[in-house]
Amino acid sequence: MRNVARTSLVDAAIEELRREIAGGAWPVGTKIPSESRLAESLGMSRLSVREAVRVLVHAGLLTTRQGDGTYVTATDESRVALRRRLDTAAAMEIIDVRRGLDLVAARLAAGRRTGEDVAGMRAALARREEAARAGDLDGFADADVDFHLRVADAAHNDLLADLYRGMSEALRDSVRSLEEAALEPDSSHEDLLRAIEDADQARAVAVAMSILDRQERSMT
Repeated sequence: MRNVARTSLVDAAIEELRREIAGGAWPVGTKIPSESRLAESLGMSRLSVREAVRVLVHAGLLTTRQGDGTYVTATDESRVALRRRLDTAAAMEIIDVRRGLDLVAARLAAGRRTGEDVAGMRAALARREEAARAGDLDGFADADVDFHLRVADAAHNDLLADLYRGMSEALRDSVRSLEEAALEPDSSHEDLLRAIEDADQARAVAVAMSILDRQERSMT
């Protein structure tokens, strides 16, 4: 880290810690250095560092575990804000937003997918089917979300992929909320994969919308 000497030491520490987190120096899930080590690296008091860490904990980038240390929980405050907003959104509101995102993702994926994209989607569906057979709702939800994230990735639009990843926890929760209904046999995801693989944009969009229609009916 660079030695920091500014008028507002706390603000400077916050900025430097944000830079380290965003730059990947401390990946999500890892523990950041102790207050004393950070203070030494930044060339400021432990009190300033402690306040900077407190601000970033409140922002959702860090979390403090009593008696253990401080860990990175996110790298982007805008994504944290979106996640918090999604936590308070109604399930139908999330479905409405997904209609827009899934339509674009399916259409672009059908036009831009690569062989690697298709292989990744197929692997996610295999895990999804295996979890359904085992009655593993959590594993099913994880594989289902992974499939849809891979569809978004296959669109090869970084902004779309980031938006979808920002909704990933809300998507998992929506699948889990369906409970046993989520595990019922359904070929629509395989149909979506085939449409994308065949580069049939109209069919990919139609199937993507039918998936959300089914989920909406299951919620009512």
